[in-house]
Amino acid sequence: MIKRKTVLSLVLLAACPLLVSAKSKSKSDSGKIEINLMHFSTSEEVSNKNGGATALRYAIDQYQKKHPDINLVLNVLANNEYKEKIATLSAANDLPDVFMLQGMNTASWSKQGLIADLTDAVAKSPYSKNYDQKKFYTFTANGKRYAIPALAEGTCCVVVYNKAVWAKAGYKTFPATWDEMIKAKDAIQKTGAKYVCSFGNRDKWQIDSCFLSTVGDRFTGSDWTYSMIENRGAKFTDANFLAALKFTQDIFQSGIFNPDFNVVSNNDSNDYYILGQSASAICGNWDVSYIYANADKDVIENTGFAVLPQPSGATASYKTHDTGQGYGLAISSKVASDPKKLAACVDLIEYLTGPVFADYLAKNFALSSVYKVQNVDLSKFDAYTRDFYKFYENPGCEIYDSYINSAVIDVLNTNLQTMLNGTLTPEQVAQTAQAKYDEVYKK
Repeated sequence: MIKRKTVLSLVLLAACPLLVSAKSKSKSDSGKIEINLMHFSTSEEVSNKNGGATALRYAIDQYQKKHPDINLVLNVLANNEYKEKIATLSAANDLPDVFMLQGMNTASWSKQGLIADLTDAVAKSPYSKNYDQKKFYTFTANGKRYAIPALAEGTCCVVVYNKAVWAKAGYKTFPATWDEMIKAKDAIQKTGAKYVCSFGNRDKWQIDSCFLSTVGDRFTGSDWTYSMIENRGAKFTDANFLAALKFTQDIFQSGIFNPDFNVVSNNDSNDYYILGQSASAICGNWDVSYIYANADKDVIENTGFAVLPQPSGATASYKTHDTGQGYGLAISSKVASDPKKLAACVDLIEYLTGPVFADYLAKNFALSSVYKVQNVDLSKFDAYTRDFYKFYENPGCEIYDSYINSAVIDVLNTNLQTMLNGTLTPEQVAQTAQAKYDEVYKK
């Protein structure tokens, strides 16, 4: 384990551990409107310089100062615990008043009547003219909108690499193909690094979000992905997606990754990179923040950012990286029975995704959100932040688990982890995922 730096946060908010049921009265004993807000922007995320988390907590603080008439009851959980808890609450029809909705759940939860229809609220929002409308796609079902995209736009798939290590191994630039990555193994290990690249898939979702969604796009192109999202005929068993699965299995058995990739977390993978045990790492934008908060100056100054190398035989797209806003702030449908509380909840989610949040995010982290901020001054940021900002100039593609039903994704991710160990074949993974897809998406 590495010793983390002490990071001075601009925002220090206490997270209340209590979750108040959505069945609570809309007003507390003091007469204030009570709103239960559940999210996963923990103080640890702030200490690791996660821009979205820090900006959200800042916006919450400002909202509370501006609205003494609202009793905001917070329940803040780490991301993995949040996913488990919100799934349990949805199954019990006991969602908090306001919460983070993952895009993959939009269609099913709206069909079940669990979440409020926000179509009119979004259209009438004072910030609507500044919203990036295409970012609502994740939270749209049957032409209706059920959340406002929250936190920062981010990527789940970026390669961080140590330029000095790769130069020592004889590479002036990061490899453009996976064949080059494999050939680099001996030269990289002679520099003292154990691994060409590190990865952490302990929690199963990483292989989907941080790797396959991008690799899949290289083999299938975006039309296949949108067809899967919209149930228009594409299948996991299609030859181009099977090719992506076969490549994924082969590359993780090639010996260039840390052999414990299926049992370590993404933070463990980051630590391999920070400590010089790995010459590169595949991660998400949150890991980029973690590395910045925890790495020594030498590592930070030598870190570069690249897209995934191109797989052999993949011709559908090039240099893509999956990106988007996978979570949005939604409102429980139960709130709709209390018009005054509903209006307060709408005002809250607009505030937490609007200009106060977006300006803080842009000016302090050079990150964007659903509310567009113009003319961000990059000159005050260090080279690490500026270089990562430029990374977003590469073309984006969609993240599978932002859209495809969670029941399908759970089956896919579990079997992908087993496939990487060589126990399941790509064909078995595809067939099982398609069977679950057909079951869930019956018309």
